Amino acid sequence: MSRRTAVVVFGALVLLLALLPFVPRGGPDDDGLLPSGDEGYGAARPAATAGFSKVTPEARAEIDRVVAEGSRLARARTSGKASPEQLAASLVRCAVFDGQRYCLGSGWTTDTEDEVQARVARTARAVAARPGGAVEHTGDLDARAALAQRARMSPEAMARADRAELTLAARSVAKVWLLRHEIEGVPLPDGFLADHPEARAAVPAARATPSASPSATPSATPVKDAGDYPQRFQILSGVQTASQSRTYWCGPTSMQMIAWGWRNEPESQLHWAKRLRTTTNGTSIYDMVRVVNQATGWDNRKHAGPYIVLDIGKYTFAKWMLLMMRHIHDYKAPVVLHPILLKRYYPYLDDDASGHFQVGRGFAQRGDRTDKLGYFEPWNQQRFDPSEPYIARVQWRDAYRSFRANQAHYAHNVGV
Repeated sequence: MSRRTAVVVFGALVLLLALLPFVPRGGPDDDGLLPSGDEGYGAARPAATAGFSKVTPEARAEIDRVVAEGSRLARARTSGKASPEQLAASLVRCAVFDGQRYCLGSGWTTDTEDEVQARVARTARAVAARPGGAVEHTGDLDARAALAQRARMSPEAMARADRAELTLAARSVAKVWLLRHEIEGVPLPDGFLADHPEARAAVPAARATPSASPSATPSATPVKDAGDYPQRFQILSGVQTASQSRTYWCGPTSMQMIAWGWRNEPESQLHWAKRLRTTTNGTSIYDMVRVVNQATGWDNRKHAGPYIVLDIGKYTFAKWMLLMMRHIHDYKAPVVLHPILLKRYYPYLDDDASGHFQVGRGFAQRGDRTDKLGYFEPWNQQRFDPSEPYIARVQWRDAYRSFRANQAHYAHNVGV
């Protein structure tokens, strides 16, 4: 090699190294780089889950619309004099991304915006009418507290919060479509994989099919049934558990166990309470999925993809079990369960309690007998009242009762 050639090569190498810091890196916190063409992807075959989606110009316009409407209503609202119905109408607004509806504070739903607002208002009014101390509070943010918390925000702070929540929703829309397709049997729309390459099934490069058109409509994927799953399956170690150290810390404790299972070392409940923005009124399910996405790897494509808040109010028990089995077995990732703690669903309770968080981590199909769901229970009533029975962290309980407890919660949603 001549001296001149060596100088040119060296100069090119220096230039390349100088530019490296400016090359975008894909990841959950930015739009990143998405696969080009069909390289390494099965163009006509959807994946089990999806990575984070890009926020399209159409999605940005929808976010802007909902945020602007919220700001207008916030400025028009008379502080402290709004009814639950008025608060719900101004604070629980919905956006439509790629044909899927997302409502602030409630998640992805097939209900209309009016239906979601009415449900939140009705529940907030019922909570306000309830005698103080009538229900033991374990840490879920109830409808009344959620509305009050957002109503206290300045229009500017609310706009920032709404934009952050809606942006996360827009980035998870491909995951929503795949779940609707696999669990509910909803056909994927034409051109879905062309619009969402992050939802294509990865295949070895040698087996990729360059002849397949990325714009082709994916062939129908049969909806799985219970027979496609093993009789029993579980994830997470039963020793990586803790009981909540404050009565209103079911959220931080559930997050502690979820992250412990990923990092293999625990952070304190106080650490997670700060990350979740938990108050004495509790924790929201949106903040639960937000922190799972930010602080663990359960949201990568080898596991669940971006965690979402999903309305399961219209699910049958069979669909509920498919959702649990898919998440735990196929994704090998925990579920953020969001039940209401009532004695008729959880026989170990001494008293009825509030909305709550648990960590779904296993299932057992038992044929003619009732299926069981495995979960971590952060609530131990004995810790706060020694006269009450002890509740163990590791639970295997009637799956149908867990389903009913999650549907009985006014929000009937889960984090998956």
